[in-house]
Amino acid sequence: MMLGVPVLAAAQGKTAYHYFRSGATADLVTTPQAGFALMGGGTDLDEAFRWMCERADGGDFLILRATGDDDYNPYVQKLCKLNSVATLILPSREAASDPFVAETIAKAEAIFIAGGDQANYIRYWTGTPVQSGVNAAIRRGVPVGGTSAGLAVMGEWAYSAEGDKPDDPNLSGKVALADPLGPRVTLVHGFLEIPVLKGIITDTHFAKRDRMGRLVVFLAKLQSSDEADIKGIGVDQGAAVLLEPDGQAAVIGKGAAYLVMPFPPASKLARGKSLDQANFEVQKVVAGKSFSLPKWCCGEAPYTLIVEKGNLRSFRDRGPIY
Repeated sequence: MMLGVPVLAAAQGKTAYHYFRSGATADLVTTPQAGFALMGGGTDLDEAFRWMCERADGGDFLILRATGDDDYNPYVQKLCKLNSVATLILPSREAASDPFVAETIAKAEAIFIAGGDQANYIRYWTGTPVQSGVNAAIRRGVPVGGTSAGLAVMGEWAYSAEGDKPDDPNLSGKVALADPLGPRVTLVHGFLEIPVLKGIITDTHFAKRDRMGRLVVFLAKLQSSDEADIKGIGVDQGAAVLLEPDGQAAVIGKGAAYLVMPFPPASKLARGKSLDQANFEVQKVVAGKSFSLPKWCCGEAPYTLIVEKGNLRSFRDRGPIY
């Protein structure tokens, strides 16, 4: 049976999940191809979704979110030939723990984590069938993508945003650089287990929201806690990185991706003290170019960023940060 309009199925009660499905009511088993779409946020990129759809092999495409509605369903349906497109909204731990959730994720041939507030994903989904189900899907070769908050939780390490406030919802580089050990610099480990992103922390809306400062703080904080091999990837709003399981990647859309690596280790961090005497190598990879994660190259010529007493500057005299 084919459905011409989305349908809603929900658990009972105020903590209900919400499920909207378009297309066939019966699941179709296909053979997906692994891959990871790292979308920086902003306007959705048709090319990135088509790439995920191709890897879904005509199967069932699932969108996960904690808030919002089913607006991705008609968008993806229009772009792709799939058995079904569904949105599963999980606004609480109770909703994320419903048996229906585990069953639905297990039957997906592509999984996309929408934007929003990654703090909700960490609070509501950690230790539930959502987290275990998506990680099981990654192991069986299902393509996984995320935009904005959805991308923010894809690395081995993630900024959880749990210290953000309603009147100041986005941690700025200035605030992070002023106190890397402050209560707003909240990082979590292992929410998703994507082998090719091991040792990586990601950030989004990168140049648009001037997030280089906070990414280097994340790296310095992790390095100070013995994560010696930690690296960062920032993705611009309007851009995406299409990543193969072997680490080969292409940047699409408008903007760039930034490969950021600390060297040497920053000076010892102290609570209430700004980041100081820290250096970072940056490679900018513009849309239309490719790079290799295992080789950690090759974008434009690498350049150095220096942090002195909480101030970030390029080693190139008065040169750009981005």
